[in-house]
Amino acid sequence: MHDIKNLRKNLEIYKKKLIDRNFILDTDKFNNLDNNNRKLITEKETLEKEKKILSKSKDKSNFEKSKKISEEISKLSVKQITTQNELNELLSFIPNIAQDDVPIGKDEKSNKLINQYGKKKEFSFKPKSHIEIGLKGSQIDFDISTKLSGSRFVVLKNKIALLERALINFMLDTHTTEFNYSEVSPPLIVNEDVMFGTGQLPKFEADQFEIRLEKSESRKFLIPTAEVVLTNLVRDTIVNRDQLPLRFVSSTPCFRKEAGSYGKDTKGMIRQHQFYKVELVSIVKPQDCNLELDRMLKCARNILEKLKIPYQVVLLSTGDMGFSANKTYDIEVWIPSENKYREISSCSSCGSFQARRMGAKYKSENGNDFVGTLNGSGLAVGRLMIALLENNQNKDGSVSIPNALKKYMFVPFQFEFTGSKLVYFSHSHE
Repeated sequence: MHDIKNLRKNLEIYKKKLIDRNFILDTDKFNNLDNNNRKLITEKETLEKEKKILSKSKDKSNFEKSKKISEEISKLSVKQITTQNELNELLSFIPNIAQDDVPIGKDEKSNKLINQYGKKKEFSFKPKSHIEIGLKGSQIDFDISTKLSGSRFVVLKNKIALLERALINFMLDTHTTEFNYSEVSPPLIVNEDVMFGTGQLPKFEADQFEIRLEKSESRKFLIPTAEVVLTNLVRDTIVNRDQLPLRFVSSTPCFRKEAGSYGKDTKGMIRQHQFYKVELVSIVKPQDCNLELDRMLKCARNILEKLKIPYQVVLLSTGDMGFSANKTYDIEVWIPSENKYREISSCSSCGSFQARRMGAKYKSENGNDFVGTLNGSGLAVGRLMIALLENNQNKDGSVSIPNALKKYMFVPFQFEFTGSKLVYFSHSHE
């Protein structure tokens, strides 16, 4: 959310910059609500002062006058609260402003390629998709998941289920031991205020899974990403300056309706209603956001470099960024079966935009200021598994496991490595 004083002072600048974010700010509506709200507050405060003066008087004739003033104050309060709520609703739908070095454009066509890493493997055969690889032994099973839950769900079994778990543990270990993120195991159900804090509500309510709890007074939602919980760990708090930066990592299931993606990526595991993701969140001083964004991007890239998976980094345009972000880098992995790169991570700086919504501050040299927040996938597990399976497949149908992952893939009596290939034994070994 934006500072209303800044918005009021620089309304035309905001309006122009918001057009770059594909958002039209109704300045007339803002001015009317803002001016009316301030007028009502002034009128109410004037009457309150008058009533206070009357209350000090011993003249009984002032009793009726004071009573009438109280009634007027009550009426003004109702009007002011209504106006304030309308103003807050308008403000809550306004996206963050992009940084100056973000490319201007309406959509992904204006994104800027930053660099590419890794050599794409040249196959001597037509590479299979992750769906075809997983069909062997029904290790990726969409038929059962459809019976259980419907479309955009999947059941993973045996070696593929183990691979999912191995990737999660590998990423958590890397981010905690090498990059000093603190691991958090958060709740998967949050309230409306938490969803508002990071910007999921009210604008993106159609994408959220709301659940009903018996006798609950507040609305509850399944988290669409661990960013929601990790960022809100500092909501309504004042963090000591020497505690910053705070860096959190978590692996959770994520739940999304994908309301705006009808007909897109309906096959395979690219776009699911439920998926695992390892999420990175940083809480920093606002002036440190860009340095922290570069660091976070490096942490996410490191995972792909350890696994030797080709990828590219893209700076998103003003029209392609998320609602709360002021600068975003996407990491896209190479998917051989599609002959193209696919997003696997978005690393975003949000400045103090989310902090204002959450009431998250730190003790600065000049008093209490809002913190800066950042978030990034480190990485999306399903898409990482797709990239690993497809980039490391062999002609005989086996999949080579990168050295960095081997210790996470060994399960006694079930699996054994022969060279770099994972071979499944159909009989047990004592």
